[in-house]
Amino acid sequence: MLGILYSFRRCPYAMRARLALAYCVSPESMELREVVLKDKPDELLAISPKATVPVLQLSNGHVLEESLDIMHFSMSQDADLKSEFYPLHFSSEMDDLIEQNDGEFKWALDRYKYADRYEESEAFYREKGERFLQQLETRLAQSTYLFGDQFTLADLAIFPFVRQFAHVNKNWFEQSHYVNVSNWLNAWLESPLFLSVMKKYAQWHEGNDKVLFPPKNT
Repeated sequence: MLGILYSFRRCPYAMRARLALAYCVSPESMELREVVLKDKPDELLAISPKATVPVLQLSNGHVLEESLDIMHFSMSQDADLKSEFYPLHFSSEMDDLIEQNDGEFKWALDRYKYADRYEESEAFYREKGERFLQQLETRLAQSTYLFGDQFTLADLAIFPFVRQFAHVNKNWFEQSHYVNVSNWLNAWLESPLFLSVMKKYAQWHEGNDKVLFPPKNT
């Protein structure tokens, strides 16, 4: 067994970690523990006091507490796959795009979702987020995925956040001019990889039957 993954189904950070693991590692090679954020298990708090999912405790005891670290660990399990999933000639550009996603876009997304908690309007924060969407739209006008015709680390890292953005106001998003982003998003939402990692599991408690991950036939 590679280790134990603490996750929460709807968290975009946990989602992208599950996607990478499901794509890169052998089926049923780890244990998945579904966390309820308002009732975090002591076992999670003991290895990661900040207790933000995802957290991967490897079989050697080492703990990965960041989703991107888990994604890079996933790639490290297969050198040939890594060269396709994270091509060196795009690595710097990918890292920059993911950094923008996790920084400016996530900032705008959080305020767009809960605009009534902040000083500006929903439209104001949506416009801030659109700056990033336009970058993705330009890329996806040229290729099926963000860095060509094969999906990469960047697609898996960014897709869950675009999914959240689109769901804040689905009518607006579906009528927007981000046609290529919408097509890319819908393809991911319908993909066997995404559907496999979004299966619902009961909250984990000590003594529960083990849930093995990634699922077979991903």
